[in-house]
Amino acid sequence: MIHTDNLAKKFGAIQAVESLSLEVAEGEVFGFLGPNGAGKTTTVRMLTSLIGPTSGSATVAGFTVGRQDTEIRRTVGVLTETPGMYDNLSAEYNLRIFAELQEVRDVTGQVEKYLKMLGLWERRFDAAGTFSKGMKQKLAIARALLHEPRILFLDEPTAALDPEAAHLVRDFIAELKKEGRTIFLCTHNLDEADRLCDRIGVFKTRLLVVDSPTNLRTSVFGRKVVFHLRLADELMARSVQELPFVREVKVVENKLIVTLDDPETHNPDILRLLVKAGADIQFVGELRHSLEDVYLQLVQKA
Repeated sequence: MIHTDNLAKKFGAIQAVESLSLEVAEGEVFGFLGPNGAGKTTTVRMLTSLIGPTSGSATVAGFTVGRQDTEIRRTVGVLTETPGMYDNLSAEYNLRIFAELQEVRDVTGQVEKYLKMLGLWERRFDAAGTFSKGMKQKLAIARALLHEPRILFLDEPTAALDPEAAHLVRDFIAELKKEGRTIFLCTHNLDEADRLCDRIGVFKTRLLVVDSPTNLRTSVFGRKVVFHLRLADELMARSVQELPFVREVKVVENKLIVTLDDPETHNPDILRLLVKAGADIQFVGELRHSLEDVYLQLVQKA
C-alpha cells in the first residue's frame, strides 16, 4: 500500500529525511516513532504529495509521488498535528466545505455519518471555535474521513488532549483498524503505539528499526523470566547459567532473573533444576520491558 525506496528530503544543508526504504501493507496500522525534529512530519508530507522529495521514490496505493499527486491526494486522508478549522463556521458547515472540495458524492450523508460516529451530531450547528481541543480533534478526524480514504495519515492524533478525549480518539482509531483501513500513525505516545500498531518503525532522520512491538522488546532486551525463591544464591544462579539455552542470570534479592529466548519451552527445565537444587519456588513471572524502554534504548544508540 505504501512503498518507499531511498526516499530523502533536504532543506538547504539540513537533511530532514535520509534514505527511507519502507513497506506498509494494506490494512496495517504502522507506527512511526521518533523525537521532535526527526523528520516524521516531513515524511508524511512527502507521502501525501504536499511536498516533493529531494531524491528517491515512493508509491502510495499504487500511485507515484511526484507524478500522480492528484490521485494520491484523492486516495489519502490526513490529520495534521495542528488541524485548522474555520472557527466562525459551524461544525457541519466546516465538513460540508471539505466534502465538496473532495468531490464527495453524498455530502449531506457523509457529513451526518461522521458527525454521529464521533459524537458531534448534537453540536453540529455550533461554531467550531467553541469546541474543546478534543472535540476539534474529532472534527478534524471526521474531515479526514469524509471521502472514505483507503489510507489515513495521523500526525499526533492525541497530542495535548485530556485523558478522556485521548481515549475516545484511540477507540475510534481501533474501530478504523477493524474496518481494514491502512493507517500511518505518527505519535509520541508509546502506550498508544503499543496498543494500536501492528508494526513500528523507530525513526531519527533515517529508519533505525522496523518490527512488531513484541519483537522489538525481544530483540533489544531479550525475554526475561523472574523466578521468585524463598532464598536465592549465586550457586543456584551458576547452575542455571550452565544450561545451554540460558543467555544471562542475575540474582536480585531473592529472585533469579533469567534471560532466554524461548521461555515457554525451557521454563520447565529451569524449574526442575531449581527443585533438584532444593530451591523453594514461590512463583514465576515474565519481566516485560515497556515500548518506552525499547524506544529510548534505540534512539540513544542512534
